[in-house]
Amino acid sequence: MSIEPYEVFAVRYGHNAAATRAHNFFGGDAHDGPMPLDYFVWVIRGNGRTFVVDTGYDEAMGAKRSREFLRSPGEGLKAIGVDPSAVKDVIVSHMHFDHCGNYNLFPAAQYHLQDIEMGYATGRCMCHQALRVPFEEEDVVAMVRKVFAGRVTFHDGEGEVAPGITVHHVGGHSKGLQVVRVFTRRGWMVIASDASHFYANMEQARAFPIMHSLEDTLEGYNRLYALASDASAVIPGHDPLILERYPAAAPGLEGIVVRLDADPT
Repeated sequence: MSIEPYEVFAVRYGHNAAATRAHNFFGGDAHDGPMPLDYFVWVIRGNGRTFVVDTGYDEAMGAKRSREFLRSPGEGLKAIGVDPSAVKDVIVSHMHFDHCGNYNLFPAAQYHLQDIEMGYATGRCMCHQALRVPFEEEDVVAMVRKVFAGRVTFHDGEGEVAPGITVHHVGGHSKGLQVVRVFTRRGWMVIASDASHFYANMEQARAFPIMHSLEDTLEGYNRLYALASDASAVIPGHDPLILERYPAAAPGLEGIVVRLDADPT
């Protein structure tokens, strides 16, 4: 490959301390206990470009959904020299509230989304309360407005966002969920987002309970590993262990931004 490896960062902006093991596995867990979630957006940087994966929720949404709001994702981005107003490409893994909010934070960005996710979030499935719970009306409407403004690039299955960066539809957790494969110094890394909330979900083949399809969720774990150069290069969407396994992006950013293309501990 003629391109240089990309740098990849996880930016922590939220937390849910109340979650337990019973909340995080389909069918519960026989050994229930605390199992908190962290909330991240991700940055891919290199070859003269910067990409943001997912956009998080804001303070008001954190209060509505009883999630701790630690800082604006924009604040975390600026800590590593990324100006949200200058970002040209945002990849949205799926349209749940914690992945596509802050929709005015990136005024210059083109958004990358799966066709099927937009159809899911605006179609007949949203007539069912159980399926629409993770979605927010205003988030979906904001994305529709971006479509009419010419600011959404749709992908059907697999697609290239840039050389060395591709998206891959896996579904499962949400019907149109996509993961991001990126070339790094460690080889191919996969930002799994909610294709696996925790390392334990994919390592133990035990699904997170919020899903569109159990079959697609479980098959998705195999897909994640197949896309990555190594199992350790699959990055789950909400696991606090990420902050333990990877170094801070810079002194003073411990617990806020970690460098994912560094060697994990």
